[in-house]
Amino acid sequence: MKQAKMLTEQTTIQQKKPVIGVFSAGDPRIDDQSRERCRNIVKMVADTLADRVTTAEVVYSTILVDSERQADIVAQQFKEAGVSSLVCAPDTWAFPQLSVISLLAHFPKRTPINFTCGNSGPKPGVVFAHATNGAVTQSGILSHLNIGSWPDTGQNPVMTKETADSLVDWAYAAATYQAMKGRRVVVFGHDSMGMETALAHILPTRNIFGLEITRLDMKLLADMLNKQAYNKEEVKALRAWCDKYVKKIELRNDDDSQKLNTSLAMYLIVRDLLKDLNAVGGGFMSQLEWGSDPRGIPLPVADAMESFFNSTFDHNGTKPVMPFATEADVQGLLTMLFFSQLTGGNPPLFMDFRKVWEPKEITEVAKQLGVPLTGATIWEQKGFFDGNNSGSAAFDWAAKPGASVEEIMSRVTFPLQDFGYFPGGGNSVTFLTPGGIEGVVGRLGYNAISGMFSLIWDEAVTLDLPDTLATKVCNTTNREWPHTFVSTKYASMYEFKQYGPANHNHMVWNLPVARLQYWMDFTNVLSVAPWAARPVLVEGVDRSVPLLYLQNGGENATKLMLNGR
Repeated sequence: MKQAKMLTEQTTIQQKKPVIGVFSAGDPRIDDQSRERCRNIVKMVADTLADRVTTAEVVYSTILVDSERQADIVAQQFKEAGVSSLVCAPDTWAFPQLSVISLLAHFPKRTPINFTCGNSGPKPGVVFAHATNGAVTQSGILSHLNIGSWPDTGQNPVMTKETADSLVDWAYAAATYQAMKGRRVVVFGHDSMGMETALAHILPTRNIFGLEITRLDMKLLADMLNKQAYNKEEVKALRAWCDKYVKKIELRNDDDSQKLNTSLAMYLIVRDLLKDLNAVGGGFMSQLEWGSDPRGIPLPVADAMESFFNSTFDHNGTKPVMPFATEADVQGLLTMLFFSQLTGGNPPLFMDFRKVWEPKEITEVAKQLGVPLTGATIWEQKGFFDGNNSGSAAFDWAAKPGASVEEIMSRVTFPLQDFGYFPGGGNSVTFLTPGGIEGVVGRLGYNAISGMFSLIWDEAVTLDLPDTLATKVCNTTNREWPHTFVSTKYASMYEFKQYGPANHNHMVWNLPVARLQYWMDFTNVLSVAPWAARPVLVEGVDRSVPLLYLQNGGENATKLMLNGR
């Protein structure tokens, strides 16, 4: 009697990166020299991806897909290698149905596929790319076309930087889309302070992103603190690290010192819980029950814990970012999670959309303070908003990208929290982000009418203000919280303050716009950038619009039709 095969009873999990498979279609009538050039191009494309994309593994096949037989063979190779995204790099004419379409039949309908080719004339792979992209698109499948450039002749052509950049952005987006499937975030508590925009939309998050939301009660954390279910020696090591590196820690007495230690113990407890659950992110409700409701026993704030999670280091050295949202803001958490993944792990910024300073208002304040006006600064011309929230600000944002831990933490202080709002006490985290950091600012939102997520976003840069003006701006809100002065590239401050989807906003540095747009294509997230000053297409910045959208009434119209399919 034939018996089933028993798998090993392993007790650990090794998280694997998504795999991108690179191949080329071919034509059996083409000469051997051209076929060899095709194989070399496949390797060149695969090596480019492997060298520049840190979040995915890359494999390639030297079998040219001439017909259905080769399509079946390459598909089997790719499936055995765990391939979940496809790149076709043609250099000659081939037949779409006999090659790519037959290969695609082996993969789920929403498998990311990219056609990257040179704009070659001799045996036109570009003709094949257009023909196949059109064929795939007419069946309702999303595909991306990257008509780039490499030499028409020679056995070992090399793609241009622009061609590679477009392909790499696509690959990061595809890897992020696939990497989050089956992963989970862990959120302590329920939706904080009745913030409906922070709700954990469990079913849509699962169905659209493939991401699970594990919910744990804050009582578990309170109990573990009470039981001292943490490594006491490590708490001492973490406290010693803070004493050494944090510029200033405000403490009045031994009770304040113990509350800081409790906040640091929270970091270690939650860190271990997230590790046990193989989580990729987290969030903590805090208000009101944890530290603000005097009917209970208010506990110390979680600000330091949240900042450590979002940072690229802690007392043990360099570590991966663990996107973590204050106030159990799940939409904020998802935004930071995807922003960070798309950049290969850059630290996200969590901030209140606290106060918008339009040009007229900030220049009036500057005049009152005697600050000279030149009319040449961004804050005079466009204004900015003060990103300012008690928790979740990564320490990294206290300095410019690439700064050392010593430099970053020399700009960070731990003042005592506002006891009116947080009677449980403890220390907040504060710093002033330097100007000149460029990135993307935005936030995911969800709407019940469409059943879809949307992202309101823009390119942005952080600003420096004259010292007296910066002090005035910080004191206008909460001086004891982190402050980041952000100006958007296309949105006016009037537009940005009116169109914010919630009271929180988020930023990450070095996120190419095209990469973000590719990701919104894969996840079917609506792109919301209704700024009057932004062109429909910014060449060299935006990804080229997929043919699927052009043929179905535009990007958002197509996404609405695709929803639920």
